[in-house]
Amino acid sequence: MHEAFDDFLRERKYPGLDELRQAVHEQLGSDHDVAALMVQRLAARVYRLVHRTDQGTRSLVVKCLDPPIAHRNLLVATRWLPAVGLSQSGPPLLATAADRSGRAVWHIYEDLGDATLAATEPILSEVEAVVTCVADVHARFAGHVLLPECRLHGGDFGTYFFQSNTQDAVNGIASVRSLGLALSTDRRELLERLSDRLQSAVAFQSVTALDHEARWSPYVWETMLHGDLWTSNTLVFPDETGIRVRLIDWDHAAVGPVTYDLSTFLYRFPAHHRTWILALYRDALMDFGRAIPPTAELNAYFTIAEYSRLANRLIWPTIAIFEGLVDWGFEELARIEDWFGLLEPVLPDGEG
Repeated sequence: MHEAFDDFLRERKYPGLDELRQAVHEQLGSDHDVAALMVQRLAARVYRLVHRTDQGTRSLVVKCLDPPIAHRNLLVATRWLPAVGLSQSGPPLLATAADRSGRAVWHIYEDLGDATLAATEPILSEVEAVVTCVADVHARFAGHVLLPECRLHGGDFGTYFFQSNTQDAVNGIASVRSLGLALSTDRRELLERLSDRLQSAVAFQSVTALDHEARWSPYVWETMLHGDLWTSNTLVFPDETGIRVRLIDWDHAAVGPVTYDLSTFLYRFPAHHRTWILALYRDALMDFGRAIPPTAELNAYFTIAEYSRLANRLIWPTIAIFEGLVDWGFEELARIEDWFGLLEPVLPDGEG
């Protein structure tokens, strides 16, 4: 559904809409009438602005971000990716518009369409283009001088991420138990099962870490990670040179092992596609003299990455319960327990 841009500005309660209007004016040129724009919602706080003129159509994508996340995306687009020669592989950022109160920042992007790997059954040429792009980012940032800056303004998805989130989740479950709430048997048992899940994750990571120290260290290296490498964040489009790729939505960019990105990416495909996709990634890394472990070890690292993500998700419902949102919090905890139950090896043993 479309609506006039002026209606969008009046009806939404987003901060910084006046600043957004001015920035859009600047992108379109002062001779254009911004009121003629149309708005299409693409996702939460993300909109396509379509402006029709006598010369054709101009389309922009705007996204409302919290300031720290906006700064991270800005660094990705204007500093980090350009530093390794990949400015054309990241988000097509045109301008920013900051709310005067400091509550939010709007990013304005060139609209490159909606074609992503999430849209269709995997097509070899498109998957290969995306995998090559991801491998380029990973390989070029391995050991790069800007990694400490990426860690500072992004995050760390390595061992610390697992350990800190798991401990925070354990503390959260314990805090809910100590609140003295009149809980049903089902809810008490849910907390017990989640506590057991977390203890199992800690035990698995401990054994894996010991094995890593003994045998895997040549294969495990840190790099800059996209951090949320869903296929929906991979724009694929043709140009005069062939298939082009842009990786978008770097809200969770961080530093860590490539397995964190790979587990997210591979899980987005049906199991029977994952082996050949991983083979493409291995081949792309070979051009940079980089390697990753055999399949059994990879599956262990993928499992740790998934445990890390689930532990992180557990934290926020426990905070909600602490703040009085008991029903919603327990509904979320039950959903997360279901996700624990769905965990499976990313790759069949002996393949990849």
